[in-house]
This record gives sequence, C-alpha cells and structure tokens, in this order.
Amino acid sequence: MAARCNAIGAPVPIISSTEPPVIPLPPPLVAEVGLEPLETARSRWPPIIAGLLTIAMLVGLGRQLFGSGLAALTQMVPRSPLFYVAFAGTYFTLPVFDYLIFRKLWGIPLSGLAALIKKRIANDVLVGYSGEAYFYAWARARAQFVAAPFGAVKDVTILSAIAGNAITLAMIAVALPVGQQLIPPAIMPYIYGSLAVVFATSLPFLIFSKRVFSLSRRLLWWVFGAHMIRSILSSLFLALAWHFALPDVSIGVWIFLTAARLLFARLPLLPNKDLLFANFAILFIGQEGALSNLIAFTAAAVLLVHVVLIVAFGLYRLAIGSSK
Repeated sequence: MAARCNAIGAPVPIISSTEPPVIPLPPPLVAEVGLEPLETARSRWPPIIAGLLTIAMLVGLGRQLFGSGLAALTQMVPRSPLFYVAFAGTYFTLPVFDYLIFRKLWGIPLSGLAALIKKRIANDVLVGYSGEAYFYAWARARAQFVAAPFGAVKDVTILSAIAGNAITLAMIAVALPVGQQLIPPAIMPYIYGSLAVVFATSLPFLIFSKRVFSLSRRLLWWVFGAHMIRSILSSLFLALAWHFALPDVSIGVWIFLTAARLLFARLPLLPNKDLLFANFAILFIGQEGALSNLIAFTAAAVLLVHVVLIVAFGLYRLAIGSSK
C-alpha cells in the first residue's frame, strides 16, 4: 500500500485506528515547583503530634489520679454491678457515636475507635480541643481512606458544640423554673450571661453555614442528630448509674440532676462549676456525704478508666511492633 504524502511531498505516517497515538506526558512538577508526594509529606508530622499528645495525656492523668483521684476511689464504692454497666455506657457513648459518625463519613476501620477514645481522653485531661488535634493527626496519617480530613473533623466538632448548646438551652427551659429557688441569687446573673454567650456562639455558624461547613446538608443534619442522641443517652446512662448507687433517690430526680449537671458544665461564665453543681444537688436531694462521695467517685472512676485504656493501647502497640 502506497504511503500517503502531505502537500510538500513528505510521507505521512499511518496511524492504526485501533491504537490511539501515544501522547508524551509532561515532566513531573516535583522538580519544577518543589511539590512533594503526599506520602512523603504526610508521613512526617502526624505521628510526632500524636505521640506528643499521648505523652501529655499520660502526664495529665498521672497528676490528676494521684492528686485526689485515688482518695475519691476509696471513699465510696458502689456495690451494685448495674452501676458499673451504666457507667460504662456513660463512658463509651461519646467515642462510639463519634465512631459511627466517622464510619459513615470515611468508612474508618474498627481501629479508629481507639483513636476516638484517645480523643475523648485528651479533651478531658488536656486543654480543650486537643483531642480533635490528636484525631486529625491520626486521620492525616492514614490518607489512604481519607484524603482531606480537616473539613470533616471541623464540621463534626462544630456540630457537636451546637448540639450541646441546643440541649443546654432546652434544659434551661425545663430545669430553671423548677430549680431556680435552689440557685443562689448571686449566681443568676452568671447563668443569664452564660445563656447569652451560648446562644451567641452558635448563631454565626447557623447564619454563615454555607461558608463554614464542608459536608452536604444531608450529612450535616445526620451528624447533628447523632450528637443530640449521644448527649441524651450519655445523660441517661449517668442518671441510671447514680440511681443504682443510691437507689433511695428516684430515677426521675437523677435525670433532672444530670440535666442540671449538663447545664452547669456548658455555661461558660459560671465559677467553680463542679462545686456549684454539687451544692445544687445536695440542696435538691440532701444526703450531703453520700452524694458528694458519689460525684467524686464517678469523676475518679473516669480518670482510672482513662489510665487503664491508655496503658492498654500502649501495650498493644508494643506487642504489635515486637511481632513484626
């Protein structure tokens, strides 16, 4: 078959219709603009941050537990095994619901639950939102199943705060008319000021939601609903735990008191929140010694579980590392 020629007589190569022409790829951008592959860039700092936060958690837990936590554990030990079942529900509700949320968003494996438990421990022991920093570092180091974790972590954290504020405002509407007489008059201005702060901090996120949030509206509502259910279940488990420890007090009273505890914990301007709640509970149901010991025991038990889990996670990592 004769070769085809162009207008000046030069032969034109025949390209098979079944084999598309090979277009040479441009040279990689790494050398031109100094970009690094994601695997190289991401492997440096997330493990370092996670390790530093883990060490900080251990130091903070040691200081709190050996400061007053061990003494509180010896003052009152609930005998009912149902107390410990309900207490476990209170403790694990937050990380389990966080796992369900990020399982839906990212499809994280079950090992992500351990990271979310550490997230809860960091938020309890260290400064606020240090747990989010730890979990972001954990997710950033595992970019194989999540390419851009910051947006989702940010959205889930903001929605958690908004859900907590919404429940706080609802609890105020229910609890304040009932318990207002038990609150010292000098504290009431702090409560009203705190309510204004709670409302004001949530309002901008709702007004500028399209600019603030990264997730779709459907996912945002799903995450918000999960946070609301988690907060309600956590308070209910705590009420059951306290009821099993002091069964003379009805479960309805304990539910009211856990609602008040949630309220006092989230109001930002109140001084000495734990002491204020303890005094409020004592005025409401009496039993000063037993109630004070129960509240102290619950707080110390949370610290003890923190320590046990952090040590267990560390031993597991050592065992996995030595087996490789």
